[in-house]
Amino acid sequence: MATISPKQALDLAKQNKAQFVDLKFNDFLGIWQHFTIPIDELSEAVFEEGLGFDGSSIRGWQAIHASDMLVMPDANTAVMDPFMSLPTLSLICNIVEPITKEPYSRDPRNIAVKAEKYLKSTGIGDVAYFGPEAEFFIFDEVRYEVGVNQSFYKVDSVEGQWNTGRDEPGGNLGYKPRYKEGYFPVAPTDSQQDIRSEMCAVMEAMGIKVERQHHEVATAGQAEIDIRFDALLPMADKLMWFKYIIKNVARRHGKTVTFMPKPLYGDNGSGMHVHQSIWKGGKPLFAGDGYAGMSDLAMWYIGGILKHAPALAAFCNPTTNSYKRLVPGFEAPVNLAYSARNRSASIRIPMYSPSPKAKRIEFRSPDPAANGYIAFAAMLMAGLDGIENKINPGQPLDKDIYGMTPEELKDVPKMPGSLDEALENLRKDHAFLLKGDVFTEDVIETWIQYKYDKEVNPIRMRPSPLEYALYFDT
Repeated sequence: MATISPKQALDLAKQNKAQFVDLKFNDFLGIWQHFTIPIDELSEAVFEEGLGFDGSSIRGWQAIHASDMLVMPDANTAVMDPFMSLPTLSLICNIVEPITKEPYSRDPRNIAVKAEKYLKSTGIGDVAYFGPEAEFFIFDEVRYEVGVNQSFYKVDSVEGQWNTGRDEPGGNLGYKPRYKEGYFPVAPTDSQQDIRSEMCAVMEAMGIKVERQHHEVATAGQAEIDIRFDALLPMADKLMWFKYIIKNVARRHGKTVTFMPKPLYGDNGSGMHVHQSIWKGGKPLFAGDGYAGMSDLAMWYIGGILKHAPALAAFCNPTTNSYKRLVPGFEAPVNLAYSARNRSASIRIPMYSPSPKAKRIEFRSPDPAANGYIAFAAMLMAGLDGIENKINPGQPLDKDIYGMTPEELKDVPKMPGSLDEALENLRKDHAFLLKGDVFTEDVIETWIQYKYDKEVNPIRMRPSPLEYALYFDT
C-alpha cells in the first residue's frame, strides 16, 4: 500500500483549496467522532505532536481525572470530505497517551494496527485481507422514545409491504416488495436503484472500489453494497467511510439509514458476512488441494474461528439487537459449521472461481453493528490461533442446515443466543486475543462491563410493548 507523507497530505489540501481539516477517530464501540480545525492550524509538526482533546467524554475511555488525550493524524488517510460545503481535508487519527506518547490500548484503530503487526511477527503471513458485506435499511422515517411510563418505535418506508393500503400523495401505486421477496426485483418495485448508485459513485470518487449493489431480501428498503477487499487496517477505515457515505447520501434525499441488525420484526435482518484470507510474499495461503480447494492452513484458520466463535460474538454481534437476528430455526447463520457454497453454514467457502487468489472463507455470523477495527482483529486472532494450534474444524456440513431435524443438529455447536451469553463466552475464552498484546485484559474487561452497564442491564430492566400485549391482563 502506497504511503503518503505529511507534506503530501498538506499538498493535497492545498491543491483542493481546503479551508478546514476534519480529524476523525473511532470511539470504543465503533462510532466516528470528530473535530475540525482551520487549515492553517495543520502543519507537518501536528502529525508528530498530535492535538489534544477530552478523552473522558468518549464512551468507554478515560476517567475525568485523567481525561487529556492526543489525536495523531494518519497522513495515509488524507482525502477530501465529500459532504462538507466548504472544502475540507479529512484525516483519520490514532489516539495516544499525552505523557508517555504510547498508543492508547482502548483505541480500536490501535488494536487493528497491533493485529497486523502480530500476524507478521508469527511468520505465518504478511497481510490479512478482509471483505465485509454490510447490509442496511434505507427508511423514510424513524421515531422512537423511551420513558418511565412509555416506550415505542416506528419506522416507515414507501417500499414497506405494510403500506399497500395507505393513502399516498398522487395515489398508492402498489410497487412494494413482499416480505422476504426484496432480493433482485427491478424498478419500479426496487425504488432505490438511483440512491444506491449515488452512494457507489461517492465511494468510487474517494478511491473505494465498488463491486456491486442491489436490493436485499427484506421489504422496506433493505440494501447491500459490496466493496473490494483490502488489508485489515485500510478495510476497517473503508468500512467507516462506507457507513458515513451511505448515511449522508441518504440524508441528501430526505431518507435515513440504519445498520441495526434487526430493525423489523418478521423479515430478514442485516448481516455483515466477512470474507477473509491470509497471504505471504504476494501468494495466497488459503489455496491448496484439500476440501473445496483449500490448504491445511486455511482449514486450521476455519478451526480457530469455529472454536472461538462464541467469544467472537461479543465483538462481531455486539448488541442486544444482534440476537434478534441470530435466532435458531430461521435463515440465520447460528450453526457453527463450514461448507463449500452452502449459505446455511456459519462459514462458507465461496466457489465462484478456481483461481488460487480467490480462495477465502466467508464468516456469515457477524453483523454491521460491529466495530470493524476490533471485529476484524478478533477474527484474525482466532484464525491465527487455529493455525498455530492446528485446530481441526471437523467434517463439513454439505446439506441444508435449515432442513435438518433437531436430532440431526444436536451435536452442531451454536452461536450464543444473547449478548450476555456472548460476553460470558468472551470472559472465559480470550487468551487467544492477548497474544502480542493485541487486546489487553483492560480492553476485554472494559468491553464486557460497558456492555452490561449500558446495554444488557438497561434493556433487561425495562418492560417492552410486547410484554404488555402478553401479560397486561394476567
